[in-house]
Amino acid sequence: MTYSIEVRRRAFALLGQGWWPRQVAAELGVSRVVVSLWRRQVGGVLRERPAMSQRYLSREERYEIARLHDAGHGVREIGRRIGRPASTVSRELARPRRALGVRGRPAGRGAGYAPEACHQAAVAARTRPRASKLSQHPALRVFVQARLDERYSPAQIAGRLRVECADDEQMRISHETIYRAIYVRPRGELKRELRAHLRTGREVRRRRATRQTQETRGRIVGAVSISERPDDVETRLVPGDYEGDLMVGPTGTSAAIGTLVERTSGHLTAFLLPQRHTAEATLAGLLEAITRTGWPMRTLTWDRGKEMGRHAQFTIATGIQVYFADPHAPWQRGSNENTNGLLREYFPKGRDLATVTEAELQAAVDQLNNRPRQRHGFLNPNEVLTAILIQDQHTPGVATTA
Repeated sequence: MTYSIEVRRRAFALLGQGWWPRQVAAELGVSRVVVSLWRRQVGGVLRERPAMSQRYLSREERYEIARLHDAGHGVREIGRRIGRPASTVSRELARPRRALGVRGRPAGRGAGYAPEACHQAAVAARTRPRASKLSQHPALRVFVQARLDERYSPAQIAGRLRVECADDEQMRISHETIYRAIYVRPRGELKRELRAHLRTGREVRRRRATRQTQETRGRIVGAVSISERPDDVETRLVPGDYEGDLMVGPTGTSAAIGTLVERTSGHLTAFLLPQRHTAEATLAGLLEAITRTGWPMRTLTWDRGKEMGRHAQFTIATGIQVYFADPHAPWQRGSNENTNGLLREYFPKGRDLATVTEAELQAAVDQLNNRPRQRHGFLNPNEVLTAILIQDQHTPGVATTA
């Protein structure tokens, strides 16, 4: 089915305002698949910047060219109506669709003209008319691709360059440039298959959304609220305060992975519960895991899952007080929630965690502890923890973050 230029223009306007494809489809009465396809053709990133002069075609002019072209008008008539030379219209209609990442013949006579894709490509070309930095510097391109293979985010790659190549000004790139090299057509300095190495593995960039959930779990007997946790835990200045939770598999499975994240450094310790994640199994896993943490544990903040029903026994055995976050408040355990999200890259939600081996889990933990973090100036948790240990040796009784 062919949709009018006005429908497409309205669709891109709504997408640019942050609407989801399904919302746009419902508003305009078109297929959600079609809206998603239009969005994918421009890389999922919509740009609109004011033209530096009137010599640049605007988005509205491109849509008018498309409307008149579909109506059968020639380039001279189109140019007369929009007040542009016929040569400008001719060049615009002759833009190779292949350069826009669209398969098929060039947009000449009898072929469709994609005004939004052409506009996005023109804006991108206007902002960076010269060859991109990735295409000019092979060493930089190799560095970026290698870190994507290691599951670094573009922001982490950009920050890590300043750490590992501090004396080489040529080894600098912004995270936005990396995103554009992957997503935005007609770029493509980075291999398309590297999309799979991004955190989400998505074909296009998307905005974030949140949703509320209903608390259905039972109460924890004798739970100590996070509101009673010492104030100095919030500052992250003193290491030893941990956040914990369980990662579970799909419905019908009983295995789980326990995670402990040190708040100051972000260092991760994980333990496997290959059979069941009952309170008894969780207690045993925790008692073993605290012997492997990067720093002695002072406090532990946990979710309100029933697997922590033996928290009193844990405190008696270790002297470590357990605090429980409020319901519907995952940000109170933000370090752990974020780290669990990173760990899901290795063990997605659809996988039965009973198939995970200890070696496989430890390999993922080691990689995450060596992944740079923006809040630490793109040092990784291992480096931060090492710096804390060195500082603690020189200043007994005082330990602060690197």
